[in-house]
Amino acid sequence: MDMTFIDEVKSRRTFAIISHPDAGKTTLTEQLLLFGGAIRAAGTVKGKKTGKYATSDWMEIEKQRGISVTSSVMQFDYSGKRINILDTPGHQDFSEDTYRTLMAVDSAVMIIDAAKGIEAQTLKLFKVCKMRGIPIFTFVNKLDRQGREPLEIMEELEEVLGIESYAMNWPIGMGKEFLGIYDRYHKRIEQFRVEDDKRFLPLNDEGELDGDYEIKNSSLYDQALEDVLLLNEAGNEFTTDRLQNGEVTPVFFGSALTNFGVQTFLETYLQFAPMPQPRKTDQGEVAATEEEFSGFIFKIQANMNPAHRDRIAFLRICSGQFERGMPVQLSRTGKTIKLSSSTSFLADDRNTVDNAVSGDIIGIHDTGNYQIGDTLSGGKKNFAFEKLPQFTPELFMRVTAKNVMKQKHFHKGINQLVQEGAIQLYKTYRTDEIILGAVGQLQFEVFEHRMKNEYNTDVMMENIGSKIARWIENEEDVKDAMSSQRSMLVKDRYGKLVFLFENDFAMRWFSDKHPEIKLYSLL
Repeated sequence: MDMTFIDEVKSRRTFAIISHPDAGKTTLTEQLLLFGGAIRAAGTVKGKKTGKYATSDWMEIEKQRGISVTSSVMQFDYSGKRINILDTPGHQDFSEDTYRTLMAVDSAVMIIDAAKGIEAQTLKLFKVCKMRGIPIFTFVNKLDRQGREPLEIMEELEEVLGIESYAMNWPIGMGKEFLGIYDRYHKRIEQFRVEDDKRFLPLNDEGELDGDYEIKNSSLYDQALEDVLLLNEAGNEFTTDRLQNGEVTPVFFGSALTNFGVQTFLETYLQFAPMPQPRKTDQGEVAATEEEFSGFIFKIQANMNPAHRDRIAFLRICSGQFERGMPVQLSRTGKTIKLSSSTSFLADDRNTVDNAVSGDIIGIHDTGNYQIGDTLSGGKKNFAFEKLPQFTPELFMRVTAKNVMKQKHFHKGINQLVQEGAIQLYKTYRTDEIILGAVGQLQFEVFEHRMKNEYNTDVMMENIGSKIARWIENEEDVKDAMSSQRSMLVKDRYGKLVFLFENDFAMRWFSDKHPEIKLYSLL
């Protein structure tokens, strides 16, 4: 076996950043890119007057609102490792995109606002990581502002998330009195807002400072020493095995906005984060170090470059080596496709990639061949990776083009945006009227915005409210007469029949009246 290939795979670290909106996810991403030399200056996410926007927020609506609604991919090298970061949408209306992204990583970094603690979206995403059994690293952000007591945050992690926590470092004060962090792992104190040569102070064998340092005169330093002593005596045990098994999360304190504690976090993360892990298929596991190429599509994005009207399929490489121009088999269709147009990412900056290995995320040009969840393999064996989650939508809109002369643009736009997976397409059973389903309202707003800006088509959207969507196991027993205002019969994009029920009562009434019809939901 080629040892250079094995070393390359071992050097990969692929993680997603998850958090509630506004916890500082995009800011942390930018600071990490700064350390990797990938960008020269980090702009404040919402600093719109400066004309600077987050490097990972490339879509126009993201720049206007200062939020991430797409999963961005960024790759850079640091300290002998090649890092693939997936910056996920924080907004709950886009949790489906985030769930799929979490299927493509080997670890996750969870950002928590020091003042707000664990918020709803963080909890939701944490549960997905836990379900997948991937190691979770925690970054408690915004220490430069007044927040909650660090011990309180550690307790909340354990009580709300049900995971043990281990403080890799500990804050010395916070807000206006934030002096720095006590770095348990590196056995040093990192001072806040001092000259670089005074930033790190070494600790002695007892875990205290020797010498005459100003920080020693502060009661906040004494308090931190007491807290650390308590953590040493009564805190949780930290081992690599416990981290890999999802039993404990290492916790780092810092401030992404002021770029404090971020480098320490990155260096420690790289010590403990796993290399690319084996992946489950319908024929057993595939190891990252297997020589035969394989990977899966976890995201499709149209118009990342509006000037070229392109479509990019995001591929997580799971085994072997990718070489530009190589033929691969698409397991769903059995077709052989040549991967001649391939891209590596730095948010909206893209470069042609000639080679990549397990753990890397690359973009491949899509002319309509791919669907989310598709498996690509380079060998003769035809297998498929485990299915990616798809949610049952809860909100529905009837959609038509304002200008009947733009039907071609209208249908092209809808088909492409539906293939990205954020919205789902349905057509009424008899009349083929278009109905869109989504998990959250913001998805419709993004859809309308993108139809206008990317496909030059104004749409009319009629809200038909929240519905309960249920698919049908025995479609052959469904009759047209079963469709009514309270149980609308529609077809999904694959032609499968779906009932949209007005509410729980309507669904129960239908099931009582038609017990022979077997209904089921997606996630």
